[in-house]
Amino acid sequence: MDIINRRPGLAALVAFIAGLIIGLVVLGWFLFPVQYEGADPSGLFPQYRDIYIRNASDLYAFDNNQEKLRTALSGWGGDEYACEMAQTSLDPADQQRLVAAATIVNGQGCVGLGAPVTGATPGVSTTAPEETEEGGSNLLPLLLLGLLLLLLLAAILYVYNRRRSLTEPTGEEGFEGAVAPRTDKTGGRPHAGAATSPPAYGAPSTPVSPEPISVPIARFRTQYTRGYDTYDDTFSIENANGEFLGECGVGISEAIGATTPKSVTAFEVWLFDKNDIRTITKVIMSDHAFFDEAIKAKLAPKGEPVLARENETIVLETASLIINAEITEMDYGVSGDMPDASYFDRFSIELSAWVKEVDTAGINPAGDDLLSY
Repeated sequence: MDIINRRPGLAALVAFIAGLIIGLVVLGWFLFPVQYEGADPSGLFPQYRDIYIRNASDLYAFDNNQEKLRTALSGWGGDEYACEMAQTSLDPADQQRLVAAATIVNGQGCVGLGAPVTGATPGVSTTAPEETEEGGSNLLPLLLLGLLLLLLLAAILYVYNRRRSLTEPTGEEGFEGAVAPRTDKTGGRPHAGAATSPPAYGAPSTPVSPEPISVPIARFRTQYTRGYDTYDDTFSIENANGEFLGECGVGISEAIGATTPKSVTAFEVWLFDKNDIRTITKVIMSDHAFFDEAIKAKLAPKGEPVLARENETIVLETASLIINAEITEMDYGVSGDMPDASYFDRFSIELSAWVKEVDTAGINPAGDDLLSY
């Protein structure tokens, strides 16, 4: 029922296709096919139609009842079919009976058969209408099958595009692993490891002096394996002088089911900065949790949701610190009682910490009351 709540349009499309297949193909063609009643003999197969016409002509030769013969052959081209049969018959007596029957029906008979006839030759169609109708009936299932395939293809494309739009990074995130340029409150430059982007159209460009790419001041690796139910790693961030700058860490955010050990479906990665009143948290969610609106809504107060993908880099930023959290390895567990890709069997992440650099060129050196960061 979750897919109906998440994607009502897709559910309606699938229900329509399923109903079309069941109603038209299964019920309409196989279980309850159409039964024709009250049709004239022109709807019969050619061999049965010929038997009907020959029986009518033989009966007329026996009882000489013209009214009964006209009722049997009039109104659907029975006389023309009788003339065609007379042309192909090798029995002279059979030819005479068929020509006589056609003569009674149309008053003209048939010409060129060696029988005494009068009037013009009626037009005889060389293409049996049954063949056309049979061909049309064969073409209809093919057209309906093609329509069903098109609808199925449209549903697959819709699901693919919808899933890709939810999993692809937005324009604000940029390339994986890149940190957008930021400035602190004093107008400082972005840290040396940050990626730079061109200024917006119409904005004055400021020349940026080249700076060497720096290494992070700290790097931490942490790994979770299923069964580690108390997983909650915390790391202290210090500069080269041993001064405490903040903390970061990774821990279990949410588990699903009532299994032991826990089936962890989401982790939270967080950053605390002593110079910032906020603690930034992002929730790394499994594929199942990310597309489950109920779980997503439950975890929304904890932090921004992020879909777990191997080699994905998640950026956390405070007033003076930036953390790049790269998922280096991840594997989902497989269980018949759990949805696919719903809980982690193994999860490894690497945290790299940078300190923002501050440009003090705009600060008055003589001002004793200004704070130096």
